[in-house]
Amino acid sequence: MTWHEVAERCFQRRYSDFDVTVGVIVGAAGAVVIDTRASVAQGVRLRDDVRRLGVEDPIVVNTHGHFDHCFGNAAFTGVRWGHASLPDYLAHTVRPMLAREFPGWAEKVETDLLLAPDHLVTDHAELGLGDRVVELRYFGRGHTDGDLVAWVPDARCAFTGDLIEQSGPPSYGGDSFPLEWPGTLAALLRTVDGVLVPGHGEPVDPAFAARQREEIDLVARRVRETHAAGLDVEEALATGGWPYPAETLREAIRRGHDHLDPRPGSG
Repeated sequence: MTWHEVAERCFQRRYSDFDVTVGVIVGAAGAVVIDTRASVAQGVRLRDDVRRLGVEDPIVVNTHGHFDHCFGNAAFTGVRWGHASLPDYLAHTVRPMLAREFPGWAEKVETDLLLAPDHLVTDHAELGLGDRVVELRYFGRGHTDGDLVAWVPDARCAFTGDLIEQSGPPSYGGDSFPLEWPGTLAALLRTVDGVLVPGHGEPVDPAFAARQREEIDLVARRVRETHAAGLDVEEALATGGWPYPAETLREAIRRGHDHLDPRPGSG
């Protein structure tokens, strides 16, 4: 595990814990770290690793509110940027979800100080680093309702968080928006190109991202079809025609059916 310069002064490092990918963007008058790992202790180790790039007190950008991307925020003293939905999400949603999905880790980090972003983005913001600008862009809901992309125009490099994943299928959790995700990715791909650094895995190109968008669009279409047929989650999975393994799609179907027909207990 080491830093890789994937574009000019844009670095990526992949950590084995939760297989998370972290980024660093360096400018003449500052730097940005993209995501901070899954605990304060992991954030401290990340801070030490970032210093090996000659970076002190970077700006923090959280791509979204999942614990493996932002629970290390308290290890950094710089300002923190994230989508406008993140403070409420981190205050009320992330810890209960963590307790359900990763109870052992939830217990391990239950006393960790969780710092929400103090600079918020609703659509677009620009971070000046002296000789370059980092654009923070919100393209819509997908993996969560607060997925933020960091785009470096001069290097043609984007850090996409979990809107794109390379090391496995896209992650549909209980806070995902499977019907909106394809449109969000389409908007992203109309705006950025070049190197795309996912939240998990190795950097990809726009062709990879376009293929994944087609697969995510197929999930959305199958969700609509199975909802129209009146099928429940297991019946929908049994029909086949899905691009990803069944165990990764139960929440996609449940969430999608609920969004199409939000009656209590549906899906």
